[in-house]
Amino acid sequence: MATNKAPASKIIHTKIYGDGTNWTVHSGVLERKNPGNPGMARLFESVAEKLPYASLTAVRKHMKQNGLRSQGVYIAHDSMGSARYIGRGNIFARLDARRSAQPLELAYFSFYVLAEMKHEREIETLLIRAAGPLLEFNTKKKRVGIAPGNIHDYEAGTRFYERHYKKGKKA
Repeated sequence: MATNKAPASKIIHTKIYGDGTNWTVHSGVLERKNPGNPGMARLFESVAEKLPYASLTAVRKHMKQNGLRSQGVYIAHDSMGSARYIGRGNIFARLDARRSAQPLELAYFSFYVLAEMKHEREIETLLIRAAGPLLEFNTKKKRVGIAPGNIHDYEAGTRFYERHYKKGKKA
């Protein structure tokens, strides 16, 4: 299978969390195997997917110690790994608040710190629309059914295609 993505090596730097049984969380970086186009912009600065909620404090501390930003898009997952809440802002404060509001329902978290903050709202919108009815705790943001979202959720200058439905008698 051909891909245009430059190959990368996963370099693990350090273990930052372990619960003494099964779960550990490590930090690292992806490094290019061959230089390719070094000027190519990347979308994400930091990512974490489906980490156990118990590791939240350790991940926050590690990011702060390493001068990494903690503003971005975050997802709170249930014990089956399904997204239940998606938002953007201060990742760790918001995930803490979510966990306090639904302590029994939420087990994992994911986050995405974007290289350019200007795209946060669009990434959040995309995730919310993809997760749809699963978002039990995002009642203000989700749209159920086939209703399209608001095109104004995207950045100015974005080209779009929008469906329209003419109400009334059929011709």
